Amino acid sequence: MKSITIYCASGSDIAPVYKEQARVLGNLMASRGISCVNGGGNSGLMAVMSDTILASGGNVTGVIPRFMVDNEWFHPHLTKMIVTEDMHSRKQTMAELSDGCIALPGGTGTLEELMEIITWKQLGLYTKPIVIFNINNYYQDLLKMLKKAINENFIHLQYKNIYSVAHSAEEALDMLVASIEVKNLQSIPVL
Repeated sequence: MKSITIYCASGSDIAPVYKEQARVLGNLMASRGISCVNGGGNSGLMAVMSDTILASGGNVTGVIPRFMVDNEWFHPHLTKMIVTEDMHSRKQTMAELSDGCIALPGGTGTLEELMEIITWKQLGLYTKPIVIFNINNYYQDLLKMLKKAINENFIHLQYKNIYSVAHSAEEALDMLVASIEVKNLQSIPVL
């Protein structure tokens, strides 16, 4: 695994537990030589992740739409910055640049990114692993809603395990690595 897309909050007025766990994940990624791809913002968990990884000697690629750059909402010290024309191009680029994704807690933007990448995976447009990092049970209600959608046949049962749920940073990384190893083994031709 070379890089992970991180979806997370840009809002800063959040409980310390979320920032603490973002730092733990950032340090683990840097220590394992895994680069981060994120939205390139200069606030919230996005900035916490970026600052932690950079301080630990890791790499962060920010993908940000031009209007956010024009509003100076970008992190000025990232390893690499990719400026896109719009939000859709931003999400597409983030998905293409990494080996999988982890969703930390966040607001409507994070929820939208998470639901879109799950939808892309259902449609076969995204084949990489998705992990929901359920810090402080933040995603519990969403997970219940998704289970209800499966139980009531709004989501086909075959998509039940389209994402994994982790409760620690180490578990989240281990789930991604394990998913990629399984995928790599499945792609080896049988002689």
